[in-house]
Amino acid sequence: MTSRPDLGPRPRLSFAGSRIERAAERRPDAAALAHEPNSRSYLIGGEVVALKKASSGHDPLFEASEARCLGDPTEVVFLGLLDGAARFALSLPPAAIAGLQARPDIELIDLRSIAVGGLVEGDHLSALAEGKALINWHARHRFCPNCGAATRPVEGGWRRDCPSCRALHFPRTDPVVIMLAVAGESCVLGRSHRFQSGMWSCLAGFVEPGETVEEAVRRETREEAGIVCGRVAYFASQPWPFPMSLMIGCHVEAHSREIVVDRTELDDARWFSREEVTLMLLGRHPEGLSAPLPHAIAHHILRAWVERDIEFD
Repeated sequence: MTSRPDLGPRPRLSFAGSRIERAAERRPDAAALAHEPNSRSYLIGGEVVALKKASSGHDPLFEASEARCLGDPTEVVFLGLLDGAARFALSLPPAAIAGLQARPDIELIDLRSIAVGGLVEGDHLSALAEGKALINWHARHRFCPNCGAATRPVEGGWRRDCPSCRALHFPRTDPVVIMLAVAGESCVLGRSHRFQSGMWSCLAGFVEPGETVEEAVRRETREEAGIVCGRVAYFASQPWPFPMSLMIGCHVEAHSREIVVDRTELDDARWFSREEVTLMLLGRHPEGLSAPLPHAIAHHILRAWVERDIEFD
């Protein structure tokens, strides 16, 4: 048995492992919870999050009085309870964002950069993912898709009701499969057209209606890279708030070797050896090729294969 490479301590998967108790039964009481002295809020404006500068780093939580000074938020979402304290996400209007830009004690940073840079603790990332996804949903569902009337938020931001046709609308998450096709000591990686130079990652695609996760893994691998696959092994999942997906990580057994790239979906795809992927994860590939950083589930899928946590033989 080949020895496991030393990749160091395993990092936490970003946006996952939330400690917040969503406390759905308290959602009708969200307005009252917001006025409790230990309640705190995350302030989100489009793609950016407001972070208070602190001596020990960045603090993303704001007291109710601090948030009120910025004016009325566009949306208020009750995220749940953390150690008994209410947590909210507030959607800031453009005027409030402009005001924060002028403050020396506040930084406005997009959530992806916060995760990559490790600017806040992991517990905050999962809460921010929840809040950002819900705020995005509200922004896209202000009108009823059934009759076109304006909807109103209820249940602490977890539902929008139509006063005209009485339809009830709930947040939805888009399931996405992200998978590594493997055969012995090799795996298939692809390059998206939007990737930076030298970056390679797992293949991925949306689960279609009437499709299982396993079927989606096999279909997407065949469509994007021409590889016919068999057995599928579930690895882990990750909330991905860009805008609101659930990444379903898998490994899949490749039955064919010839790659046929769908150029509308990918810039390129090819086979990589386990040794190459190890060097990419370590940042030591001789050609400067790289793999996704630990904030993305693709990094963890690759690492599990490199460390031989998944084997189809």
